[in-house]
Amino acid sequence: MTHADQHQMISELMDYSRKMKRTDQEDFEMFVKRDKDDEDLDLQSTKRLRQLYELYVPVHRRNL
Repeated sequence: MTHADQHQMISELMDYSRKMKRTDQEDFEMFVKRDKDDEDLDLQSTKRLRQLYELYVPVHRRNL
């Protein structure tokens, strides 16, 4: 996953962050912090971000 893809997924998830469960919210906040620091995610974090994206962003709203 490129840094641009990562940033786009996080941006889209921000609209749905208030619907997340507590554990998902905590993971997402960590992704936001890492995105602000321009860090690339490791493989495990990338998988978790994709899981959150597929779980919370409706299919008709997905750009990736």
